Amino acid sequence: MKIFSPIYEKVMQWSKHKHANYFLYLTAFIESIFWPIPVDIMLAPMALSNRKKAFHYAAGATLFSVLGGAVGYYLGHALYEPVVQPFIEFMGYQGKMEIAQSWFVEWGIMVIFIASFTPIPFKVFTITAGIMGMIFLPFIATALIGRGLRFFLVAGLMVIGGEKMEAKLSKYIDILGWITIAACVVLYLVLKS
Repeated sequence: MKIFSPIYEKVMQWSKHKHANYFLYLTAFIESIFWPIPVDIMLAPMALSNRKKAFHYAAGATLFSVLGGAVGYYLGHALYEPVVQPFIEFMGYQGKMEIAQSWFVEWGIMVIFIASFTPIPFKVFTITAGIMGMIFLPFIATALIGRGLRFFLVAGLMVIGGEKMEAKLSKYIDILGWITIAACVVLYLVLKS
């Protein structure tokens, strides 16, 4: 079933929009607080469509993602009961928050690096860092390093891969999409148990 190909084509069109960079930075900001869609989904096609600005896009995404992380931290630290807790309960994220808290206890600041570099939902860890009263400057520095590595890696792969990468992506996007969904389901089942 080819459901990802039309989405990919639409995203490639959006990535060429004259205001695409603003949408990318807004997405990076809110993804660190509550938005469920990863920044890479917009960053990769933008880097592909304008490789000269790929690292500029990665830098902006990093900056705005970390700024969003600071807001998430603040929400967890100062507004947990009136704002965050009802939202967590509404979204059914209680289990994810408990896992995040146990990871903080076990791994400390490294969990911020892991969450900022991998597909693990960064927002859960920005808010949890605030709830647990993590020291703010190490939190920001670690998030900056992790998010920067991730976004510059994505941009770099698009620059190196170029038109060949775009051709491969468009050819295999449906297979990659289904593999990603399967991986998310497996990750969810592992984290749930």
